[in-house]
Amino acid sequence: MADPSFSICVYCGSRPGENPLFADAARAVGAWIGERGGQLVYGGGRSGLMGIVADATQAAGGRVVGVIPQTLVDKEHARTACDELHIVQTMHERKAMMAERSNVFLALPGGIGTFEELFEVWTWRQLGYHDKPIGLLNIAGYYDAMLEFLRSSVAGGFMSEWQMGLMETSTDIDTLLPRLVQAAATAVTQPALRTVI
Repeated sequence: MADPSFSICVYCGSRPGENPLFADAARAVGAWIGERGGQLVYGGGRSGLMGIVADATQAAGGRVVGVIPQTLVDKEHARTACDELHIVQTMHERKAMMAERSNVFLALPGGIGTFEELFEVWTWRQLGYHDKPIGLLNIAGYYDAMLEFLRSSVAGGFMSEWQMGLMETSTDIDTLLPRLVQAAATAVTQPALRTVI
């Protein structure tokens, strides 16, 4: 295919989760990316939501770039069918490459790895290392408790509304993804993210 019109880095679980709506959302996100000629950048696994979003992207005609550390190749069952599969040595390399190859960040339901990746790119944005839009897809109320905690952090004086505004949250794919891609088209170009690692 031609060069992708946009590149979305998706953070999500290497497990499917208990609620089938999580898998449905991952499938819908992948289809949305592929149908619009976009590129998925993700953690390179073939299990859980990671595999579902990658399969759906390619099935809809999109391009898939996977980045996975050697130590996780077996654990996360690397998806060799990616258009590009990069096997790196460290998590720092993985996250830097994923960030550099993307112009949008999106978090779906996931576990501690998803949380860590989301909070890192959110922190980078508040520090000015990038101005790439960040989205949180809150499927079936999965992130309700986390968002409530974050609001309590604002109320407690440890965060600001400005910081909260650096991440857009929605329950609807067809609302969130167009906004993120449009915002990416007007984002300010910043130095490569590897400079903060």
